[in-house]
Amino acid sequence: MVGQSSSSKVQALYDLCTTTFTPSGILPSSPAIHKLCCLLDTVHPVDVGLKEENPDYDPGYGFFVLNRLSSAARWAQPITYIDIYECDSFTMCIFCFPTSSVIPLHDHPGMTVFSKVLYGSLHVKAYDWVEPTCIYESKGSCNSRVKLAKLAVDKVLTAPCGTSVLYPKSGGNLHCFTAVTPCAVLDILTPSYSEDAGRKCTYYHDYPYSPFCTGNGAEISDSKEEDYAWLAEISTPDNLYMHQGVYTGPAVNV
Repeated sequence: MVGQSSSSKVQALYDLCTTTFTPSGILPSSPAIHKLCCLLDTVHPVDVGLKEENPDYDPGYGFFVLNRLSSAARWAQPITYIDIYECDSFTMCIFCFPTSSVIPLHDHPGMTVFSKVLYGSLHVKAYDWVEPTCIYESKGSCNSRVKLAKLAVDKVLTAPCGTSVLYPKSGGNLHCFTAVTPCAVLDILTPSYSEDAGRKCTYYHDYPYSPFCTGNGAEISDSKEEDYAWLAEISTPDNLYMHQGVYTGPAVNV
C-alpha cells in the first residue's frame, strides 16, 4: 500500500516490524519485543480504521448460550479478516468477531505472534507441546494418534488490555479464540505462514488428559490433570467462515 501519513501508528508498527523481523524466524531480542508491545498497547480501533461495536448490537448468538450450540453453529458465525500488510517476514492483520464466533484451536509453527484486543472481550485458550514429545497411539480408534500438550492460557481478555505474545515453544503457541462480546484483534505474526517453509496452519481438537493416560508412560506428577490435554490433528473445518474485509485505516508507506 502506498499511503497517507507516515506518522500514523500503523506506519510506526510497519517501520518497527521491518527493522525487527526477518523471514528466518529468528526470535527477536527481549528489548525489541518489549518495544513492539509498548507500541501495540497504544493502538486503538480508530487507529486502524475501525469503529468500536455498539455493545447493544450483537449479531452473534450470545456468549451464555455457547454450551447449547454445536461447534458447527458456533464456527459458522462470520469472522471478518482484514489484511493490512503481508510479506515473508511478518503479517499485520485484524480479526473482527461477532459474539460466540470461534477460531478453532490451531498452531503457529516456528512463529511468534503478537495479539492486541482492540475492543470487546475475547476468551483465549492456549497450549504448548509437552517436551520431550509424548504421543499416544491406539489401534481401531477414530482418534488413533494424540499428542500431549500443557495448558498455557485460559482467560478472558477485555479491552483495554496489554498485548499478548506467544512464542514458538511457549506462551500458548496453539490457541483457540472465542468471542465473549463483539470484539476485534490486531495480530502481528512473524514470520508469516508459509507451507513451502514448513509453516502450515494445522487445526486440532483437544481431549481431556484422563482417557488416554493409563499405562502409556505419560503419567504426570508435577501438575493437575486439568493442566494437560491430548491434541488430535483435524482437517481445516469446512464451516469456519472467514469473510474478507477491507482495510480503511491509514495506508502503509512501503
